[in-house]
Formats: sequence, C-alpha cells, structure tokens
Amino acid sequence: MARGQFFSEFSVDDTFVSGGRTVTEADVVHFAGISGDFNPLHVDASFAEKTPFGQRIAHGMLAASISTGLGQTLGIFEGTTLALMSQTFDYKAPVFFGDTIRLRLTVREVTPSSKGGKGVVLFQSDVVKQDDTVAVAGSWTVLFRDKKPA
Repeated sequence: MARGQFFSEFSVDDTFVSGGRTVTEADVVHFAGISGDFNPLHVDASFAEKTPFGQRIAHGMLAASISTGLGQTLGIFEGTTLALMSQTFDYKAPVFFGDTIRLRLTVREVTPSSKGGKGVVLFQSDVVKQDDTVAVAGSWTVLFRDKKPA
C-alpha cells in the first residue's frame, strides 16, 4: 500500500520542509572519494583558508545529493513516485562543514497525463541552511501515479 501522496493530492503552492541534516567533514571526505572530486577547496584546509570563503566548503553536488535523501524523509514520494524526470541545481551560497541543511519543496505546477492515472509535479527545490540562506536552488520534476487507474 502506498504511503506517499498521489498526483491528485498535490496543489500549487503546497510546501514541504524536511528536518535538518548537519554536513560533516566525514561527508565531504566520503563524497570526494566516491566522486573523485578532490578539489582543494573541499579537502585542503590550508588552501581553503586563503580563498574568499576562508575555510573548506562542501561540494555543491554533495548538498544537492543530501537534499534527495532529505526529500525521501518527507514521505510524499513513498510508493507513488513513478519517475524522477529531471533535477536542476543553482549554487547560491557555500555549505560549510557544520552547517545544517534542510530541503524545502514547493509545488509550482501540476500537469495530468493525457493517458490518465498519473501526472507530473514540478517542485521548486531549495536547500536551506540553518540561517535560512538558500545554498542550492533548483527544481525537481517528478511523475506520480494517481489513485485512479489509467
């Protein structure tokens, strides 16, 4: 039995906010290893302290990746998602080690399928830091099934 939201249950301007997740040095080290991105801005404290940021920053894609996990904690996708069709990311502010981020998804469009039984939801996605600064802005386009069969 699906526990998530069905397509017809979404309305424009619905907003969903996850709990927080603190980004740690271990997260950055693991992500560097997985992705192969060892840019010194992320992994070299001596280098990073001489940059305009004054310290190491988390990879932008790490923050975006964590946001997909935070999205799953919302429960709206569980058993009702048919496909993640696209995601976009615009990096607006750095995420530092120790920052706590959360995901805010706001419904911007709901488009039923011409075949029935499903539809596309376009979410505005914001990865928000503990001080309400948007670190990563973007969109998620998700195909959901509906309660009514096709």
